[in-house]
Amino acid sequence: MEESKHEKFKRVATKRVNDIISKIDTLSNCSNKSAYDYTDEDITKIFRAIESKLKESKLVFKPAKKSEFKL
Repeated sequence: MEESKHEKFKRVATKRVNDIISKIDTLSNCSNKSAYDYTDEDITKIFRAIESKLKESKLVFKPAKKSEFKL
């Protein structure tokens, strides 16, 4: 039996989300002050970049709004 598009989406998306979560956990390891030195500005830049990319990615999943011009 062939995998449906939805089943394929669930399989692929689940793996990718778990990979992202794992990478975030790895990034969290950088919070160890005895091993690393960072500023509040560094942290702000990191999370601003992540949040920006996340918003960008989220928008791709939303259906495009059609602009309709009326007089």
